[in-house]
Amino acid sequence: MASPDDPARFDTRVAVLLREGLLPWQELNVTAFLMSGIASDAALLGEPYRDADGTEYLRLLRQPVMVFQAGPEVLAEARERAVDRGMRVAVYTREMFSTGHDAANRAAVAAARAADLDLVGLGLHGPRNAVDRITKRATLHP
Repeated sequence: MASPDDPARFDTRVAVLLREGLLPWQELNVTAFLMSGIASDAALLGEPYRDADGTEYLRLLRQPVMVFQAGPEVLAEARERAVDRGMRVAVYTREMFSTGHDAANRAAVAAARAADLDLVGLGLHGPRNAVDRITKRATLHP
């Protein structure tokens, strides 16, 4: 990754791909869940924030997150390409909208073969050029 002192350029990219046609609350929910997976890599986090009064706040990602949208076939292709490249991938399936906790979410994913996942979202972290190629068929979220 580029120097933390150089905020303009990063060697890696974080991207969220959302399935077209989701309701606004679904887009927000899926994005939040996927980013929690990406943020589980402590190396991606910056230092804690502090206001002028000394109140400390949680650390945030050090780099921007690109949010895209795509159809189901593009999501499936992106998942496959990212996994084939050994990238860190977070998934959210349609079934997860009807579950109520982490164990049920994991069971919903475990019930389907990779090619049969009904993906509504992906979170990716990897080399900038690889993520750019994987998201090429998706469009930036408006």
